[in-house]
Amino acid sequence: MKTRVKELGLENIRINKAGCLGVCEHGPAAVIYPQGNWHTIASVEEAELVIQNHLCQV
Repeated sequence: MKTRVKELGLENIRINKAGCLGVCEHGPAAVIYPQGNWHTIASVEEAELVIQNHLCQV
């Protein structure tokens, strides 16, 4: 996701690696702040959807 955000030239967005966010049983997870939207991201395609639907609109 870091690479893709840079490719798109999106600014003022921070992608951080974190340990378990309390939902590890669902797989890799992301939370978008300040909205607090949670997403399980199990593929590159799902990561792209999160970027397009949430980060490109910032």
